[in-house]
Amino acid sequence: MPTSTDKVKQFYSAIKNIHPLIESIKHKQAGLIPEDRIPIGGQDAEATLHRLNYLKERGITLPYLTDEQKFGDSASLHGNIENFVGFTQMPVGVAGPVHILGSEAVGDYYVPLATTEGALVASYDRGARATRAAGGITSVCLAEGVQRSPVFKFKNVAYMGEFISWVLQQRDKFPDLVAERSSHAELQDVTFTIEGNHLILTFEYTTGDASGQNMVTLCTDQICKYLIANAPVKPVFWFIEGNYSGDKKATSLSFSHVRGKKVVAEAELPKEIVTNILKTTPEAMAEYWRSSTMGVVQTGAIGAQGHVANGLCALFIATGQDVACVAEAAIGITRMEHTANDSLYVAVTLPNLIVGTVGGGTWLPWQKEGLKMLGCEGNGKARKFAEICAAISLCGEISIAAALSAGHFAMAHAKFGRKK
Repeated sequence: MPTSTDKVKQFYSAIKNIHPLIESIKHKQAGLIPEDRIPIGGQDAEATLHRLNYLKERGITLPYLTDEQKFGDSASLHGNIENFVGFTQMPVGVAGPVHILGSEAVGDYYVPLATTEGALVASYDRGARATRAAGGITSVCLAEGVQRSPVFKFKNVAYMGEFISWVLQQRDKFPDLVAERSSHAELQDVTFTIEGNHLILTFEYTTGDASGQNMVTLCTDQICKYLIANAPVKPVFWFIEGNYSGDKKATSLSFSHVRGKKVVAEAELPKEIVTNILKTTPEAMAEYWRSSTMGVVQTGAIGAQGHVANGLCALFIATGQDVACVAEAAIGITRMEHTANDSLYVAVTLPNLIVGTVGGGTWLPWQKEGLKMLGCEGNGKARKFAEICAAISLCGEISIAAALSAGHFAMAHAKFGRKK
């Protein structure tokens, strides 16, 4: 997954501030962080109230999620739904706290997960407990970029060449055209892909704190209309998206670059934490990772990870993200190593996190409460939210690998995933 020189500079700017925090981990390992976690077990009214009181003591209240406050403004749903008839409900659990040492996310986070899959929240919560006991998860947003890729067809390659030559001379005009449609989008790059007499122009933007798909569509449309109106050579036809940007699908191109936000999360778990909390060993987990990676390589999958889609989908629903983007957001790489000091090193790299803290479904009261739980509501919080997404993904990868390496996977699903 290569990164351009400009994006490397962004990465260095982010990482240099957390080096002292990373160094402090060694002083907190071996279970020295006090036990503090969301109360587990029981779904009855008393157990639920106990959890809500626990969160309330930490400044987290959930009036819409608990149905204490009713939603009655259906007219405000314009832009989110058509032919509105009502709401579906999905249970929301909380995992954590997840302890993060990031460039934006620093501290303990209680992570809302909306799911109907039994064992999911318990699994992610166990990973959170283990990483917190080990001193926390380092999570860093490395790079950003959202693309839109219009396609143009020409009579022949010669006409296309003339068009490309002219477009290159117009590059300085593009930022002003973008500004006419958005005060948040910034054009970062334009690349050219040629296939026969087809030309794909890929426009890459940063989109502030919005996930940005609609924003980049409007900005790219503005540029394309200028090109069509003024170009000395006209295409036979053009479309605003040539199905090249990777929108809502897993692609090797997006995997090898960045789409949305690219984030790396890592942790090192001492042997006693792996043994006492995860009920397995660093050797067994590393061996399971090697074997399962060989398995996934044989399937032809893009990336190699366990079940990143599980946690991201649950978190996306709880926080108003575009859930279809899990198709691309869940590709990535998980790596586990048995270290020389008998610990387990674990890392997750996610290059396609299409997430935002403004726009879309983030304003809905239930989802806004989810973002507020994480301190990620509103402007200036998207990079922080992306680092939390990667951290909770790491928790899930650790827990599922532990269960599979110890032979507990089926037992856990029998315990948590079946009706009694």
